[in-house]
Amino acid sequence: MKRCPNAIAMLCGMHPNTGPYGQVKFYQKENAVLISINIQGLPATETGFFGFHIHEGDNCGGPDFSGTGSHYNPDKTPHPLHAGDLPPLIRSNGGAHQCVSTDRFTVSEIIGRTVVIHDRPDDFHTQPAGNAGTKIACGVICRV
Repeated sequence: MKRCPNAIAMLCGMHPNTGPYGQVKFYQKENAVLISINIQGLPATETGFFGFHIHEGDNCGGPDFSGTGSHYNPDKTPHPLHAGDLPPLIRSNGGAHQCVSTDRFTVSEIIGRTVVIHDRPDDFHTQPAGNAGTKIACGVICRV
């Protein structure tokens, strides 16, 4: 595996000193993108699951990260078939680490878009975005 990612997003919460914070690395493979996330400072919740998505917006600004826009969905498919829909994160000791592979986009297609962590897990059926709750962390995807 290539050791250096093709892109990275540095995640920060609304209050950078209290979390959540971490990074998401993107590795372009021949037929898929390998995504590795390492995040700390996740709040304790009833389920311990958190929504994890690529969003179409190009910034983390605005109230409640409104600059992120909606889920990345270039093919205009119903939820949960958006290109940006990813598996939920599972909290352990205040953080989460996960690796997932997807063929729904290439790294070059998501450069400049945003990664968002939500305070609830995606339910994978509510339209248009899975009822994943409040955006609690965000990062802009930058080419390495």
